[in-house]
Formats: sequence, C-alpha cells, structure tokens
Amino acid sequence: MTAPSLAEPGRTVVPAPGFAHLTRLTDDTGLFEHARHAIARRRHGYCTDDVARGLVVTSREPDPPASVLRLAECYLTFLTHAQDDSGAFHNRLAHDRRWTDEPGLGDWWGRALWGLGTAAARSPAGWIREEARVAFTLGACRRSPAPRAMAFAGLGAAEVLRADPDNAAAAALLADAATAIGTPGHSPDWPWPEQHLAYANAALAEVVIAAGQLGDDGPLLASGLKMLAWLRDVQLADGRLSVIASGGWRRHEPRPRYDQQPIEVAALADACATAAAVTGDPAWHTGVRQAIGWFLGDNDFGTAMWDPTTGGAYDGLTPHGPNLNQGAESTLALISTLQHARWLA
Repeated sequence: MTAPSLAEPGRTVVPAPGFAHLTRLTDDTGLFEHARHAIARRRHGYCTDDVARGLVVTSREPDPPASVLRLAECYLTFLTHAQDDSGAFHNRLAHDRRWTDEPGLGDWWGRALWGLGTAAARSPAGWIREEARVAFTLGACRRSPAPRAMAFAGLGAAEVLRADPDNAAAAALLADAATAIGTPGHSPDWPWPEQHLAYANAALAEVVIAAGQLGDDGPLLASGLKMLAWLRDVQLADGRLSVIASGGWRRHEPRPRYDQQPIEVAALADACATAAAVTGDPAWHTGVRQAIGWFLGDNDFGTAMWDPTTGGAYDGLTPHGPNLNQGAESTLALISTLQHARWLA
C-alpha cells in the first residue's frame, strides 16, 4: 500500500507521517523497543524512553483519527504507571509486565516529561491533557544531574509554557534546563558547551533557544541560535545531511562517519523548526528539508532510510548501508521529522 504524501511546491513530494508501523509495535501495554526487520521482538520488552517519544508524536497530530488517539492513551497510561510518587520514572518493563529497574532521573525521566508536556499542551482530548498535566507537574519538581535528561525535560516544559505562559513549574524547569546545558564556548571552531558531541545534540540547542524566547532573554536566545547554526553546518557534506555518528565526536579528534542514527536527524529537524518559528527566518526551513531528505535518500549512502511498505524507518546508516531493522526509536524519528512537512508545504 502506497503511503499518502504531502506536496511541497517546487520540491520533492514527501510521504505524510504514518502510524501503521507504530501500531504494529504497540500492544495493550506499551510500545516494543526493538524489531527484527518489521516484526516486534517481544523479549526485549518496553522502555519509557520510546513510549514517551510515542506520546510526543501522537500528541503533535492536529486532527488524529481514533486509532492514533488510542495510541496516545496507551502511551500516557504506560508513563503514569512508570512514575513513582516522587516524580521519578522506571525505564524498562519486561514483556511479563515486571519492571527490571528502579525509578530514576535519567534520560527516560526527561523524555517522559517531554511526552507529558506535549500531551498536556497539544492533545485534542481533554482527558489526555488533564492526566498528562498532573503527571508532568509531579515530575517537573525533580532535577536530573544529566544535561541531556534536563534538555529533554526542558522540551516538555517549553510545550507547557507555550500553552500556559503562567505555569511557574514549567518556567523554572526550562530555566534550570538551560543552565544545566551551559553556554557555547568562545572558540569559533567549537561554539558548543561540551567538548564532545554525543547524541540528540540539537535538542540542547533547541532548549536554549526556547528558554531564551520564552524567558525573554535575548542573549540566551542568541546563544542557542549560535549553537544550532554551527551544529547544522558541521553536519553538512556537499549540501546533504551527514549527522554525528552514534559514537559521538570529540573536539580535536577525527570525526567518525558511521553509524548515523535517525534520532540525530529528528532532533535537528525539531530544533530548526523551533528556530524558524521563534525568529521568523525561513533560512531555518532548509535544515528541516535536509532532515526530511536524509530519510528519503539524500544521505551519505544515497539510499532511502525507511520502508514505504511497512511505514517503518531503518535503525541506522552503517558503512554497508541501512540497518534494515525497524525499531521504535527510528520509526518515531521518521514520524517526527515528517510531521514538519505540513507547515513547510
């Protein structure tokens, strides 16, 4: 079955975000983390990280069909079950419905708040918005020592603040997230707050941009835009997107080319979309188009990074071509990136 498409005037027709493979990976408990090709691998169970991202993309749909609304409700139920009374979250649930870890404040806590904040701000279903708001408020009182966990939480806080500018808990969390990330260095060849680019790098810049804009802090906004502009430029090769490899890139060391992960592409698309919305500068649209292009074949290998038959995205771009497994993280990254094609069209 051919996927529906969204046409961009004068540009390549891109597929509309589809939820068929996400539905394939979801049961009545949550979202399976891994797949072999397009088939879910149940023995690996579920993780809060991916369920939270599932809540982000389902909540972003402006007019979701009942099937997507059911996915959102399933993911929200999972997250509220994962949360303890202090606002921390479990991350890993086995297929036998037993948690295999203790509640904590790692990346999964941050992503849970990102999903909950997005649902609280954007879901068209009132019962989802209300329950997500309660769980977000509980989690927003905590702070993680990990900058990326704080960055993901900050993305959720920014969503809440856009819908409710007087939300003090969200404002405090977003400000603390920007502080945890830090400010870019003064060297023009490395204007980044860390000496190592790891994963989901653009999310850090996006949070600084959001904190600057929503906190009416011009210098902070300028810092975030500076970070993002540099990150966008260093991830280009002959005009195409070539994202930081999964092993990261340390300053003053050779940059590895592979494996490239869809999460990096989605993070860059989100950040560039935020920069475009905040500044009104259409030049940021180019970064979003390049991210979409990466999935459609405009990448270092010149090959599509998704399967139109299943709607799933491939798990990574390796030196030998795509990793053909279609897990949750990669498919969510594809959906997230394609959602931006609507306002580009």
